[in-house]
Amino acid sequence: MLKLSPILLAIGYALVMYLFSSWRTKRELDAHSTELADPKLKTLTDHFAGAVGVPAIKVHIYEIEPVNGLAAPDGRIFITRGFYNKYRAGEVTAAEMASVIAHELGHVALGHTRKRMIDFSGTNAIRMALAAVFNRFLPGLGVLIANALTSLLASKLSRNDEYEADAYASALMVKAGIGTGPQKSLFLKLNTLTGVGGGMPAWMMSHPSTEDRIRAIEENEARWKLSPKN
Repeated sequence: MLKLSPILLAIGYALVMYLFSSWRTKRELDAHSTELADPKLKTLTDHFAGAVGVPAIKVHIYEIEPVNGLAAPDGRIFITRGFYNKYRAGEVTAAEMASVIAHELGHVALGHTRKRMIDFSGTNAIRMALAAVFNRFLPGLGVLIANALTSLLASKLSRNDEYEADAYASALMVKAGIGTGPQKSLFLKLNTLTGVGGGMPAWMMSHPSTEDRIRAIEENEARWKLSPKN
């Protein structure tokens, strides 16, 4: 009888868990979301649609209070009711909210939802392998060390995705005639809007720091200005 290695089993388990999580997420979103119907935001998303050459871009409201935006595994874009309420209250401008939509479009366009399945499977396999190695030398502590190291790896991969989605959003905002100003101003508000303070080291965070994200956007702007026009 063919025996599967622990690493292959770990990858298989991770794939099954990811697919189950995606199915459960879709059910949750289907049950607790509606299509966004806001004239100001629709005008801006229509600019996005024109910039990328599609008829329209649909956005949905996910009926939960935490301030967030997300790209579902099936490619749909969501902003939470809590985030939308901040916009309705005047704490977030229409252009700033549009920058969130552009960022989530970046995750979809760049294939990050599919990539996360691969990353999740890979890090799970690495976790199993490291735990086996460390347990030989540090019985009882191997799993803890393996978990910590793979968590750092996962955070690094997640931050890379965020930078890429930010760059996509910047380019889309510029092409749509909005510019990157709202994107940067929103980042300065995010900690207050989400109620998340500082204190966690950057290398432990799944998202880059506000300062690093703004710096990356400005570096992209400088590079784009220097690049020759086609």
